[in-house]
Amino acid sequence: MTSAQTVLAFDFGLKRIGVAVGNTLLKQAQSLSTIESETNQKKFAAIGAMLAEWRPALCVVGLPMHPDGTEHEMSARCRRFANQLNGRFNVPVVLVDERYSSAVIVQRQGERVDAQAAAIILQQYFDEHAH
Repeated sequence: MTSAQTVLAFDFGLKRIGVAVGNTLLKQAQSLSTIESETNQKKFAAIGAMLAEWRPALCVVGLPMHPDGTEHEMSARCRRFANQLNGRFNVPVVLVDERYSSAVIVQRQGERVDAQAAAIILQQYFDEHAH
């Protein structure tokens, strides 16, 4: 039997970072928390604590794109965040195109909840990688 591996997902924002958790066996994402800090140092300290607690095999980061596939103003920042996650914590990171997730629709309505958006991103990852 294959053992379940934990996956954490991040919905990166300048003010808040939504976090969701799931595992590779059940492939069900659930919102975990929202990190709110004034400084990057405090944000990464909170992320480090979560990584130590959950010990994920993989992290997923949502990558915002325009509907036509061109880079969004946040795309480069999300890529940088993903690189920092990998570099600081030595954990594999996968970017997931957010264009087709309902997180984008919710965001346009102005009701986006960060941890729920992270769960949507993670569920999209699981759905795309269901073997």
